Amino acid sequence: MTRRITKGGTSPFGTRRTMPVYIEETILTLPRILINGGRRGYLVGIDPQVCVQLLGAKPVQCALAE
Repeated sequence: MTRRITKGGTSPFGTRRTMPVYIEETILTLPRILINGGRRGYLVGIDPQVCVQLLGAKPVQCALAE
């Protein structure tokens, strides 16, 4: 869906239309992640729990098992 709308990845911040946000559940245990901050090349380091709390990100299992 993202590629159809934006022709690439999408920052979860400041989107023109409301879009669902998903987060791989295994990264929720990390102390900090880098996420796109709204413009190309701009990364924001945040606690991954912020994605759930502020963005309403839904934890999913999408990573491949080793």
